[in-house]
Amino acid sequence: MEALPRETIVDVLEDRLRTDILNGRHPAGSYLPPERRLADGYGVTRTTLKHAFGRLVQAGLLETRHGVGTRVRDYTRLGGADLLPMLVRHDAKWVHEIFEVRRGIGALIAERAATRATGTHHAELRALLRAVQEAEGPDAVQLADVEVHRALARATGNRVYVLLTNTLFNAYLPVRSLLRGPFTDPHAAYERLAPVVEAVVDADARRAYTAADAYLRDTERIMLDGLA
Repeated sequence: MEALPRETIVDVLEDRLRTDILNGRHPAGSYLPPERRLADGYGVTRTTLKHAFGRLVQAGLLETRHGVGTRVRDYTRLGGADLLPMLVRHDAKWVHEIFEVRRGIGALIAERAATRATGTHHAELRALLRAVQEAEGPDAVQLADVEVHRALARATGNRVYVLLTNTLFNAYLPVRSLLRGPFTDPHAAYERLAPVVEAVVDADARRAYTAADAYLRDTERIMLDGLA
C-alpha cells in the first residue's frame, strides 16, 4: 500500500485558486485583487499566497508582472497541452475530448508505424505485447499497454508522435484509476491489442489503421463506462 499524500496549506490554496479561475470567478485577462486582500480573503499569509501563485504561474494559469500585479492568462488561447492533466482534475468532461484526439492520433500512428518500422521495432513491439499478457493486476496491464503505444509512436520515426502520445497519456493520469476496465483481464487486453501489432509487423498500413481504430474505440467505450 502507498501512503496517502499529505496536503499542505499551499496545496489547498492552489486548488482553491485554480478552481476559482477555471470556474470564472477570476476571468481570463483580469487582474487578481491585491495580495494582502486576497490573502485575507482566503485566510492565509502572503507567503503562502506567493507559493501558490508560483505554482499557477508555472502551470500557465497566471502571469505576474512586477509593479503591475497578477493577471489570469487566457489558457484557451495561450495554453498548451501541458494544461490537460490539470483541466481533467477540474472537469472530467475533458476526458471525452482527449479520447476523440486519442482515436485520430492513435490510428494514424499505427498506420505510419506499419510503413516505417524496422526489424528492431518489430522485435520490441512483440516483446512489449507479451508483457501485456504476462502482467499481473489491472494497474500493471494498463502500464504495459501504454508501453506498446509508446513503442508504436517511436516506430514512426517521428518524435512529435512520441511527444503527442506522452501528452495524451499524461492528460488522463489524474483519473487513470477509473479507466482500468479494459485491463482487468490480461489475456483480453492482449487479444484486443495483438491485431494492431501484427498489422504493423506485417507492414500492412491499411490493416494497422483499421485495427488501431477498432482497438481505440473498443477500449474508449469500456473506459468511459467505468468513468461514468
